Amino acid sequence: MADRRGVWLGFLAYFVWGLFPLYFRLLIRSGAFEIVAYRIVCSLLFCLIAIAVTRNWRQLGRVLRHRRSVLVLAVAGLLVSANWTLYVWGINNGHAIDASLGYFINPLVNAVFGVLLLGERMRRLQWLAFGIGTTAVVVLIVGYGQVPWVALGLALTFGSYGLTKKKLGTAVPPLPGLVVETAAATPFALAYLLWLASAGLGTVPQGSGYSLLIMLAGPVTAVPLLLFAAAAIRIPLSTLGILQYVAPVGQFLIGWLVIGEQMPLERWIGFGIIWVALIIFVIDALLAGQSRAAVSD
Repeated sequence: MADRRGVWLGFLAYFVWGLFPLYFRLLIRSGAFEIVAYRIVCSLLFCLIAIAVTRNWRQLGRVLRHRRSVLVLAVAGLLVSANWTLYVWGINNGHAIDASLGYFINPLVNAVFGVLLLGERMRRLQWLAFGIGTTAVVVLIVGYGQVPWVALGLALTFGSYGLTKKKLGTAVPPLPGLVVETAAATPFALAYLLWLASAGLGTVPQGSGYSLLIMLAGPVTAVPLLLFAAAAIRIPLSTLGILQYVAPVGQFLIGWLVIGEQMPLERWIGFGIIWVALIIFVIDALLAGQSRAAVSD
């Protein structure tokens, strides 16, 4: 039951993430750093309210007393903040499809991290999928004439974030953990917002409808992150990798059909190769699941 619940939590997290381009396009008048700064501060406020409502102050206190957990969560907070900034910049600067590519690549990054850093083993089909995915990246580099740095940056930063969450295991509950993550990044966010205000460069008029819209970044950000954190401690990285396909499919369709970004032939070829790799990845996961079920029976 725990595994099944983890799967549903992960699916919901990635489904919400798949809709993010629609929200961040509404904030296009603001720069990525300003959006993310508000996102961090509003997420912390939302999480603290949730802690108060659920009366989880004791859980938060236990987390804060554990120095190693606080340090790991602080690193996770900085990693996810970097991921947010690159993502928002990509969505609002004509790279929504590249952003979706990053999250298509991320399951392969998760699998490699699992092998190199967690002692996990990749099966033959997983290695085949990784090789095909690497080929796709090369095709895209040749086709574009440049490295798809938005895609690679997103894959690496979010893969690293998932790895840090996995290392914490079940020791840190999702909500207190997210409080510490956002608190670690909040001083940088507040400093940036104060600098914008003092320089007269802010784009969010106080008390306006736009200010309410950008404040929604708190719950919009926190809810899927809480779902992801709850899933990450219940299911393997490889399962998270399969679920992740939900988000980039949504982002890709929004970038192509709603935002109207171009898909030249070389991009279709590169994405097609990536999708072949992901199909192999899914087939391998299904076969492995059937094998485990047969053994347990």
